[in-house]
Amino acid sequence: EFVAFCAFHHRLMDDPIVFPGQPGASHSHEFMGNTTADAHATLETLLSGDTSCDPVGDRSSYWVPTLFTADDQPVAIEHATFYYLVHVDDPTTVQPYPLGLKVIAGNAKATQPDEAAHIKWSCLGAPDSSTGEIVTCPADSKLELLINFPDCWNGEDLDSADHKSHMAYSGAGACPATHPVVVPALQFKLRYATSGAPGMRLASGPGYTAHGDFFNAWEESALANRLQCLHKLEKCGPAGYPQTSELTNHLYLPMITR
Repeated sequence: EFVAFCAFHHRLMDDPIVFPGQPGASHSHEFMGNTTADAHATLETLLSGDTSCDPVGDRSSYWVPTLFTADDQPVAIEHATFYYLVHVDDPTTVQPYPLGLKVIAGNAKATQPDEAAHIKWSCLGAPDSSTGEIVTCPADSKLELLINFPDCWNGEDLDSADHKSHMAYSGAGACPATHPVVVPALQFKLRYATSGAPGMRLASGPGYTAHGDFFNAWEESALANRLQCLHKLEKCGPAGYPQTSELTNHLYLPMITR
């Protein structure tokens, strides 16, 4: 695996994938990574923009719906870790994302918890929730959200009409024939500045509507170098070199406030 630590940067009612060119058309999102990301984001603007990520070679944009308390106050994301993993049997088959690839995981329109297969709410250090519901943690713990992204690409399209059909999840250690290109399995791990409380909701609705968006703008050389970590099944830190699991799990960027 390899990781990027990308601090929260800004909050907007924009969605560069679902509502491109339409500022204010979306529910509220928390943006991490690229500091210029908004409704008008393109690959070119991202590549020329700054980043809140370590490493700085990751100029991608990552976003999730804003979490609100019962009295409609936004809850800050304290730590945001983006893991790039391998979920196929042959790690040497993993290829880099194409520049400009747009990927969504989770279902903003889910109507029941069992539609939340790829998202998990949990408490720091505790087993993941399997219900898709926001959990209330012990007072000395923190609420976490895990989002797992598809790791198979159709090899042709950077996006699709439903923003999902060009991607698929691997199964039984391989990608389906319809989506033969293996890419890194991205995982968002977000820690909130709360232990959770009754009545919390996302801008998109209940906890099971949690979803994440990824707009790839990794510098090609930086991403290519880190693929070696996946091919060799090494655990690499943000610098792209093998590090101890303890370092990887506890090194966080301080939150940037705006």
